[in-house]
Amino acid sequence: MSLKPRKGLTIAVEDEVCRGLCRVAGPRDISRFLNDLARPHVVRERLEEGYRAMAAEERRQAEAAEWSRGAGGKRGG
Repeated sequence: MSLKPRKGLTIAVEDEVCRGLCRVAGPRDISRFLNDLARPHVVRERLEEGYRAMAAEERRQAEAAEWSRGAGGKRGG
């Protein structure tokens, strides 16, 4: 994993959220946990990559549906 430049960020969260973050991510890994959680929602290149993947999946599903309709339930043999 390559090290990318980082910036410090101070945020305020509810006590319950803080305890949950410590429990789930561990007290020393909260930054990485929040970074990984936020990245797909805020980094443009990842958004576009995700949209392309969704479009490709929709095309594959449409092709599979068309193929299954064309097969008409016939089994090769």
